[in-house]
Amino acid sequence: MSTKISFGFNFLFVLLIIFATSCNQTKVTSEVDASVITPVTIVNVTNKPVTETIDLPAVTAFLKKSIVRSATAGTVENISIMLGEYVKKDQLLYAIRTREASAMINSLKDDSTFAFKGMINIIAPTSGVISSISHQNGDFVQDGDELAVISEQNSLVFILDAPFEFVKFVDKSTTCKIQLPDNQTINGNITGKLPEMDTQAQTVRYVIRPAFTGRLPANLNAVVSIIKSSRKEAAVLPKSAVLSNEIQTEFWVMKLINDTTAIKIPVKKGFENNEEVEITDPDFLEIDRIILTGSYGLPDTARVIIK
Repeated sequence: MSTKISFGFNFLFVLLIIFATSCNQTKVTSEVDASVITPVTIVNVTNKPVTETIDLPAVTAFLKKSIVRSATAGTVENISIMLGEYVKKDQLLYAIRTREASAMINSLKDDSTFAFKGMINIIAPTSGVISSISHQNGDFVQDGDELAVISEQNSLVFILDAPFEFVKFVDKSTTCKIQLPDNQTINGNITGKLPEMDTQAQTVRYVIRPAFTGRLPANLNAVVSIIKSSRKEAAVLPKSAVLSNEIQTEFWVMKLINDTTAIKIPVKKGFENNEEVEITDPDFLEIDRIILTGSYGLPDTARVIIK
């Protein structure tokens, strides 16, 4: 009997020790968690007009190309142009000696009084860039043969390929922004739509004239920004202030309720771009302080210090 009482007493004593130890560990852990203070930076919600855009690919092309043709049959005696050169209207391009003149010169080459040269000058019909040269010095050409192609610089346009689901946005736009590969941005005017879709890509093609006085080559890739929607006023935060779960189904921000405590606030997003996000719910005040940096990994309620 005494053995059973002694065993029960010892078991109870062990339980008391385990309980006391666990309480002590809980207290220590709690103290450690409470001592964690995360340095953060903050930002305020901004109310301002916003514009949501869609980015679509475009490429440059010349709508007008003038083909320079030979006006006679003969031999190219002189070429005065180079590929890629900008030429002005009426500028000399080629000099061609006619076939008849070549025959006469060969038969009368010993006659010093013979001065007939039989040279025909070919001049530029318009101003532009030489985009193709078909013949060089010494080539024999027939009447009407293509000698060169001049791409008219003022006919340069951007051809925009728009997926069919975005046609409604492009149709209601008259202007756009064009970003070139060097990050230069120029304005553009949407002047027309081609009547047929691209068979493989199933895109509708639009013609955009750039408000640009410089020279651009053909087949230059660019990105065109088309306005999708706009609002006169929206609550906007920097994109880095809005957090999300791994599958991008839940979004939240960390809001300061005082100088040292931040809490998790679920939010709903509207438009967003590379820099900003519109917050449609809840309604924040402009004085509300939202954590900009340092919020990643914070619990629902966290102690912070403003840097």
